Amino acid sequence: MRYLLGLLACSLFTLSTLNAQTPEISSSTDIYHSIEKLNFLGTALYIAAHPDDENTRLIAYLANNVKARTGYLSLTRGDGGQNLIGPELRELLGVLRTQELLAARRVDGGEQFFSRANDFGYSKQPDETLEIWDKEAILGDVVRTIRKFKPDVIINRFDHRTPGTTHGHHTSSAMLSFEAFDLANDANAYPEQLSATNTWQPKRLFFNTSWWFYGSQEKFKAADKTNLLHMDVGTYYPILGKSNNEIASLASSQHLCQGFGRLSSRGSEDEYIELLKGDLTQDKSDLFDGIDTTWSRIDGGKAIGDILYDVQENFNFKNPSVHIPKLLEAYELLQNVSDEHWKHLKTVELTTIISAISGLHLEAFTKISSTNPGQNVDVQIQALNRSDINIELKSVFINNQNTNIELSTLNNNKLFEKKINLNIPASTDFTSPYWLMEKGTLGTYTVENKALIGKPETPRAFNATFNLNINGISIPFTKPLVYKYAKPDKGEIYQPFEVVPEATASFTDKVMIFADASPKRIPVTIKAHKDSISGTVELKYGTEWQVDKKSQPFSINKKGDEQTVYFTLIPPATENENSISPIIKLNGKEITKELVTIAYDHVPTQTVLLPSESKVVRLDIQKAGENIGYIMGAGDAVPTSLEQIGYNVQLIDPTTITKESLKKYDAVVLGIRAYNVVDELKFKQRFILDYAKNGGTVIVQYNTASRWGAQFENIAPYDLEISRDRVTNENSDVKIIAKDNSLVHFPNEINESDFNGWVQERGLYFPNKWSKEFTPILEMHDEGEEATKGSLLIAPYGKGNYIYTGLSFFRELPVGVPGAYKLFSNMLSVGKDKVETKAKIKG
Repeated sequence: MRYLLGLLACSLFTLSTLNAQTPEISSSTDIYHSIEKLNFLGTALYIAAHPDDENTRLIAYLANNVKARTGYLSLTRGDGGQNLIGPELRELLGVLRTQELLAARRVDGGEQFFSRANDFGYSKQPDETLEIWDKEAILGDVVRTIRKFKPDVIINRFDHRTPGTTHGHHTSSAMLSFEAFDLANDANAYPEQLSATNTWQPKRLFFNTSWWFYGSQEKFKAADKTNLLHMDVGTYYPILGKSNNEIASLASSQHLCQGFGRLSSRGSEDEYIELLKGDLTQDKSDLFDGIDTTWSRIDGGKAIGDILYDVQENFNFKNPSVHIPKLLEAYELLQNVSDEHWKHLKTVELTTIISAISGLHLEAFTKISSTNPGQNVDVQIQALNRSDINIELKSVFINNQNTNIELSTLNNNKLFEKKINLNIPASTDFTSPYWLMEKGTLGTYTVENKALIGKPETPRAFNATFNLNINGISIPFTKPLVYKYAKPDKGEIYQPFEVVPEATASFTDKVMIFADASPKRIPVTIKAHKDSISGTVELKYGTEWQVDKKSQPFSINKKGDEQTVYFTLIPPATENENSISPIIKLNGKEITKELVTIAYDHVPTQTVLLPSESKVVRLDIQKAGENIGYIMGAGDAVPTSLEQIGYNVQLIDPTTITKESLKKYDAVVLGIRAYNVVDELKFKQRFILDYAKNGGTVIVQYNTASRWGAQFENIAPYDLEISRDRVTNENSDVKIIAKDNSLVHFPNEINESDFNGWVQERGLYFPNKWSKEFTPILEMHDEGEEATKGSLLIAPYGKGNYIYTGLSFFRELPVGVPGAYKLFSNMLSVGKDKVETKAKIKG
């Protein structure tokens, strides 16, 4: 599924930071809105744990009503969640959610920051979270962000005082913020940071509370609100033609992979924030009350403010260019300001406004999407002045390379254009998310370059600096080098310009399961990122495994083409887990990377270089039955995993389900959250249950509680209530409590050791109530909690069987957990032991 959303034009400052997107067209009202923000010198930082935790209503209100520079620090990139629009999971999902957050900020006017924390999955307690994250490292990241962003006020999304009542990541984000509020101004805390920044003391710390945290609207109404500030964030912005809530709805709707697309809301809406640290404001609707947010807060700022406040007060909407002389005067004064923090920020904002008012179009683009270190690339330089302002193009540099453009006058609406040849230095780093360049831990990404910590994405490798003379004043304007092209069905498209290896290699499957000792033919696909390449590829593999050939040659003529070579991989005689990696040998270099492209219409295309490897698992696994029907839900890789062990899996289009259509399957499996996201199932549920009643096996994987609406009285043939119970510790003890049930004996013997090596969690959204027809198979619990028995339930229904499981097979199978494969095979084989027994008797 691919989406194309029209994005609301926001502040010019925010838009100017956007990499490789279509240039925004700024109207007079957009420019005026940016001048309002230019004249507010106050900063707010919102802090939470994940993408989608942020309150877009409050962020939009602070950015567009208060006019504050507003940031969102999400401690994680949402790597541990699920993806409703595509196959990306784990680190690739984190890349996608990063871009969705950036898209949201482009709508609501905020800025985006991250720590190195990895979203390792649901955590019930902050103690567990902070241990896995490495508290000192992530606390340091929060301190670093505060010191660099320098917020006057900080707002926590969650309450640091209520551990255990919500996701451990949530509470941890608030606890770290609470502690960092004071540490940021302590020179003895993280002193190594002070070589690149300095200490900073925010004025106030708040908690973004609501009636929900009080338990009910009635309790909140009756609560003491002495320490609460109140804001109506439903305000309407006439110059934008949008209300704050409409902007917020559009922003949160950028989280498409989480299914957050929603209707816009309008009208008055209350927000409350509770003071945690700092002085209480006199004005209970203004969190900046008593803080100097005028130009006078910086030395030399009053003279600048006198000019810019006058521009704002007397703004000419019909001909904004009349303000250029005053803006240039303010620019010159700003360059003499000693406060480097505000000088940099306001210079960027002011030059962006000058560019917009004069109708400047400055662009450097290529007609190829990528190149390799050491190559030369043709770059098109364009400069256009769409005003009567006197503007000269003095020079253009791309990084440190002079393009040798001579002094040229930019006459009104006369396009300056020149093609230059750019050298890509051999030392240029490949394009990839910086936090994925080194192997991290379960809870923390490794970032060697400390200057990158906190940034939402890797800075672009190449930027063009246009040095202009405007009315006699020299001003540089910097634009990223981009790839620009057109498609007949989409028009003009901008994408990031990437630097990649000459070739990359990948496997089709990230996990290869050998159900027995039979060899498998393994395809290795080499992709060329340069014309006319040839070399060899070989496999790196464990000592217990064997391959038929040491290496295979390849030769590819055209950039973008692929060639697949094959190795026969021979597994060991006994069970074993290992990994294999392709090694490309090309021009004296060894390349061990694969290139993954993440392409959706609502975010810029992302290029991710990852170590190319696959897990190989030798199992002794038995199975009964062959044909499996799979109804996809929110998206998972379970069908591919089942094919790995020899099942014939067919994806079922829910619209085609009839009583007859399901008879050909030995089992029918519903993917994760199928009843939550597939509306068609409300019409087909009776056929699915009839299939089980007539002798089939139905397996339903986890759904979130009570989110399928009134169309289902129940998703099971008997009473079944799904709760929010989960076991988050993937190493928690598991006890088999239905020791005589065939589900743990046929065709594979299941014991407690089959739950070794699970990842992220045991399972989630377990039923906590069920009718007597169900038999619970397993018992498990997190530390300090009572045991839950709802992770795997089976019930006979008519001639067949119904199974409900909240176990995280969608996580375990794709990473090759042996015990998960054995247990899932047993689930698919339910009832087949009786069939085999009858066959033997008949024989």
